[in-house]
Amino acid sequence: MTFEKNVFINCPFDSEYRPILKAVFFCLVSLDYNPLLSETVSSSKPRLEGILDLIEKSKYSIHDLSRMKAAKKGDLSRSNMPFELGLDVGCIRYGRKKHKEKCMLIFDEEQYRYQKSISDIAGSDIESHGGQPLVAIRKTRNWIYRLEKISLKSGNALWDLYNIFLTDFEIIAKSRNLSQEDIEEMPWGEFKQAIQDWLKGRK
Repeated sequence: MTFEKNVFINCPFDSEYRPILKAVFFCLVSLDYNPLLSETVSSSKPRLEGILDLIEKSKYSIHDLSRMKAAKKGDLSRSNMPFELGLDVGCIRYGRKKHKEKCMLIFDEEQYRYQKSISDIAGSDIESHGGQPLVAIRKTRNWIYRLEKISLKSGNALWDLYNIFLTDFEIIAKSRNLSQEDIEEMPWGEFKQAIQDWLKGRK
């Protein structure tokens, strides 16, 4: 897809966060956007270079800072997400003309928690999802509407659609003899194709 439809997603990839990521991913694909994840960076190039490529080719980006904390006392906080947010801000400031049009949605688990560590981002589109996939879908949908002013399904309608997809996808997975591990480790490009095929089948 083109620059105008690409959405770079900067988020955790652990199993606890996965329900939120899958919900947001489905929301974007169902609204005809193209989510891009750093997990899809080709192993043939340095990871940082691959992330920069994704940022440069995306008009939109979603940065989730909810794991910007130490896992346990004595550990260092995770810095990948705020680092990639900084790269995106730099792209807007120092990139080409089209990069001035870039728009970001910043997620955190709790409202205003970010002020304790990176208060400089105050004034950006910052939303709290509270660790809830439904809320993440609604916030993502509303963000896109504010930017594009186009007719969209409601957040609840997208959530219902997502849950219907999950039910149908489970049946499809069983028919293809996919294990739970196969489903959980499915490449994001393959998951996107499954969503698109399912949506086409409903038309």
